[in-house]
Amino acid sequence: MQYLLTEKRDAVLYITFNRPDKFNSFIREMALECQQMLREADRDEEIRCVVLRGSGKAFCAGQDLQEATDPNGPPLSEIVSQHYNPIILLIRNLSKPVIAAVNGVAAGAGANIALACDLVVCTASASFIQAFSKIGLIPDSGGTFLLPRLIGFQRASALMMTGDKISASEALQMGMIYKVFEDGQFSTEVAALAEKMAAMPTFGLSLTKQALNQSMTNNLEQQLALEDKLQTTAGQSEDYREGTGAFLEKRVPNFTGR
Repeated sequence: MQYLLTEKRDAVLYITFNRPDKFNSFIREMALECQQMLREADRDEEIRCVVLRGSGKAFCAGQDLQEATDPNGPPLSEIVSQHYNPIILLIRNLSKPVIAAVNGVAAGAGANIALACDLVVCTASASFIQAFSKIGLIPDSGGTFLLPRLIGFQRASALMMTGDKISASEALQMGMIYKVFEDGQFSTEVAALAEKMAAMPTFGLSLTKQALNQSMTNNLEQQLALEDKLQTTAGQSEDYREGTGAFLEKRVPNFTGR
């Protein structure tokens, strides 16, 4: 990995965007490395939670505009379809929780990659910017799909059209993110959250992700049928047997993600 740092701590994989001098903005190689690591994390049964974070002062500033405007670089259509869209789909379809640990500015595609994760936490000094309108583009990386569902149509429209910077506290108040931690405690709090998620019955969590994904387009009748199907699958898992057994025996469960 040239543009990512990876670290495995027990059952948690930390993937760190590592272009700090460019505020971790994406170029083609970094996008492809990110896709590769997400695929590997999905296949690795020892990994039960993934954390995305940025090195230096930023989480991710989105696309590196030098690459996007380079006559010899990839066209915008390729950047969207081959770089960002696969990352969003990999995050949403990953069979384990993905946490975005936003340690600084998350702008453009960087913001929308964070919002695609299952849990978004950030430092008190972090910020979010739908920066596309400032250069005459539209939000991509799933932004027009996810943000209205998180904060409502009107607020999403305003943020996308104005390109206003939103503070961590504003994002929390809007329901855009899960939690805000003080900067000095951020790494400790993220690690604790990731360890908690990794110890959960992750097979059931993967089914929850499936249900949430399909709720975006299903009607109520379809969603009820899906819940019936997925609940039946969950009820046949080792984690369900362990969870109910531990509850009845009044002990701490030991989930395996199966």
